[in-house]
Amino acid sequence: MRQLTDKIQHFFERQAFGVCTHIGEKIGVATSSIRLFFIYTSFITFGSPLIIYLSLAFIMNMRKHLRKRKPVWDY
Repeated sequence: MRQLTDKIQHFFERQAFGVCTHIGEKIGVATSSIRLFFIYTSFITFGSPLIIYLSLAFIMNMRKHLRKRKPVWDY
């Protein structure tokens, strides 16, 4: 049972853009606490933190692609 939950958790961490992990590393808070915060506030406010989460994921994804880009002069 534990192995199955570890696989599920690993899948969601890979597929969920790593927003909670990134925020947790930046401010020094456990990732599980941040995830619970997003879940609870989503229920209380009818999903509005989901918009914030997706916008943060978009920004992080764009920053990742911009950092990987090589200058034209390297070719």
